[in-house]
Amino acid sequence: MTDTAPSPSLLDLAPVIPVVVIDDAADAVPMARALVAGGLPAIEVTFRTPAAADAIRAIAAEVPEAIVGAGTVLTPGHVDTAVAAGSRFLVSPSWTDRLLGAMRDSGIPSLPGVSTTSEVVALLERGVTEMKFFPAEPSGGTAYLKALASPLPDARFCPTGGVNASRAPEYLALPNVGCVGGTWMLPPDAVAAGDWARVESLAREAAALRA
Repeated sequence: MTDTAPSPSLLDLAPVIPVVVIDDAADAVPMARALVAGGLPAIEVTFRTPAAADAIRAIAAEVPEAIVGAGTVLTPGHVDTAVAAGSRFLVSPSWTDRLLGAMRDSGIPSLPGVSTTSEVVALLERGVTEMKFFPAEPSGGTAYLKALASPLPDARFCPTGGVNASRAPEYLALPNVGCVGGTWMLPPDAVAAGDWARVESLAREAAALRA
């Protein structure tokens, strides 16, 4: 911590964080440029493919206006790899004390994942107030998060999992939701074809969802 003004919360950078599953690291830079041009600067590259670390590294080096982070962070080893590649934030689908400790020790913002009230309370007890709610739709969706808002007002969420362009506005209207995570601005056919203009257009639509 320093005496300078704090950086904006990850949850407040844009209404949507694109969740990227990338198979070819060569797509990373043009994809990131399209997302940023569309108004979505925070980009979560998930550790679901072997190309993830190289993709993060490329975006960090060549698209400085992007805020690239690592998703599907499951182990302290993932944390180390993500930080070494240039990640500026970390996202996990769930958490343990060991993983949470590693994410905190990294010195960069993180969104540990929760799907139950007990997990939320446990994180609040540990001083964590910003979380990923995953998988959002199967875990109760907007009704569940709305029910948490009054008894747990300090918790803020990024719901991810089953959230699409039609469902996102309902989530973003909740007082305890800062942003949502989704993949709909990255249609597989557009990515496969290198149709970055379409990705940029969909990103622009997503960026306009903030009420």
